[in-house]
Amino acid sequence: MKTVNYNTQLCVVGGGLSGICTAIAAARHGIKVVLIQDRAVLGGNSSSEIRMWVCGCHGKDNRETGIVEELLLENLYNNPGLKYTVWDLTLYSKVKSEKNITLLLNSAVFDAVTENGEIKSVKAWQSNAETFHIVSARYFADCSGDSILAPLSGAGYRYGREAKSEFNETIPPEQADKKTMGMSCLFQIRETEGPVKFTPYEWAYKYETDESLPYKDHFIGDNFWWIELGGEWDCIHDTDRCRDELLKICLGVWDHMKNRGDHGAENWELDWIGFLPGKRESRRYIGEYTVTQNDVEAEGRFEDLVAYAGWSMDDHFPEGFYYTEGYPTIFHPAPQPWGLPLRAMISQNIKNLVFAGRNISVTHAALSSSRVMATCGILGQALGTAVAQAVKTDTDIRNIEIKALQNTLMDDDCYLPWHKREISQLSKNSRCTSEIIRSGLDRGEENCWIGKDGDTVEYIFDRDTHVSAIRLIFDSDLNRKDHNMPCCYPLEETGYKISETLIKSYEISGIKTDGTVCTLKIEENHQRFVRLNVDWNVSKIRFIPKSTYGCKEFRVFSFEIL
Repeated sequence: MKTVNYNTQLCVVGGGLSGICTAIAAARHGIKVVLIQDRAVLGGNSSSEIRMWVCGCHGKDNRETGIVEELLLENLYNNPGLKYTVWDLTLYSKVKSEKNITLLLNSAVFDAVTENGEIKSVKAWQSNAETFHIVSARYFADCSGDSILAPLSGAGYRYGREAKSEFNETIPPEQADKKTMGMSCLFQIRETEGPVKFTPYEWAYKYETDESLPYKDHFIGDNFWWIELGGEWDCIHDTDRCRDELLKICLGVWDHMKNRGDHGAENWELDWIGFLPGKRESRRYIGEYTVTQNDVEAEGRFEDLVAYAGWSMDDHFPEGFYYTEGYPTIFHPAPQPWGLPLRAMISQNIKNLVFAGRNISVTHAALSSSRVMATCGILGQALGTAVAQAVKTDTDIRNIEIKALQNTLMDDDCYLPWHKREISQLSKNSRCTSEIIRSGLDRGEENCWIGKDGDTVEYIFDRDTHVSAIRLIFDSDLNRKDHNMPCCYPLEETGYKISETLIKSYEISGIKTDGTVCTLKIEENHQRFVRLNVDWNVSKIRFIPKSTYGCKEFRVFSFEIL
């Protein structure tokens, strides 16, 4: 056996979207990160092993941006065939491109050393390499979903549903219990050019009629999220038991659709079935603050707001598939958006333990809105940025300057409801041919510069002035309806492509007082948020759009100079 030791500034446990965004954000802000993932691929519930699409906040212009949008747009560009394994590769590529991240795949954390209320190190076993990895760090971010560092470190956590009376909520039961939302094994189907037979396995369940599947919509185009179990069991230790039962149900549902009634499935085949259940809920940490249903309904207007949610309070019944009294979930309304505070991501009793994802400090009711993956991703970016600020200023994360953190997040294209981004002094103090381009509001039709062929935007200085960077926000259509990946594969796919509104090619020209021109020519842009580093002394900076992915207009939310 081999043992490898690491001494780093941040150790991130868990490689789902929250862990990926935590690690990338921290690394980009200059600190060293070790990212530990217990699977062979990154992505968690969105990965090729589980295949849940990425959901987030409902409502006009509320789509999550920052690193989450960067990942989704990168996938649309690099994965036109919509292969889930290529989505895995997109996530892997983004993490590996960060020089400050050390990635450990196939590595399961199983031990932690805690002294005087601080985690000193964690230990992981990498089975395929027969190697123990021991990671010491200043901060430990648990983005594992199941909160593996809670039982290993002694951190406080909750499991199950609180009683109504504990936080004066209306959604929970009268008495507290250990029930949760369950987990699902999904399956995917693919359309073929002709009829395809399906012969069910003998051990699969049989559902002879539609009445055998009460309140369970089953149609071509569904992602079968309602094939769910485990809420009445133990959603951590009974995972394999759930998988065995879920596979029987999945195959029984597909057998029903293919062989027992007309469901339009004659020319469809079973393409993939998941052996790793996707989880909705398990342990939730007790943080410096616990977000409740009441906070959700009051819009979460916290002073330390660093992220937001806006999925409904989608509270699945613990019985899951075997709930037969009605629809398997209740969509309790939630504001779109509502805010989430940094305090809900900091352990109440372990000084250097932080967390992002579905395991943050929320009640069961609030979790039902905050648990979806795009929300988890922006929580991760907020957390990674906060840890980097704490490390670089040598300040406990509980005491960092929140306004500075919020400005950094907004500068990195993370939307914070009810906040306006501070634009740079250079942009403020210069003359500009378009005021809307430097408004500090990076979404919403009313904040968008719209140009046509030949139109430009220009900053003008009184003399040659040093410019170190250019910040651009393009229109990636935050109201597009497609998710990051499909739930089924028709013969002809008409969606899932780069938004027509996104600017594909453009030029930036810097013009000196003597007429000398510095030019950047960008081709094949496929991102909403772009930061270009330059070292120019110029009297004018001009943005010149050249082409889009189909839109006849040029649409830009921000053109800023630093």
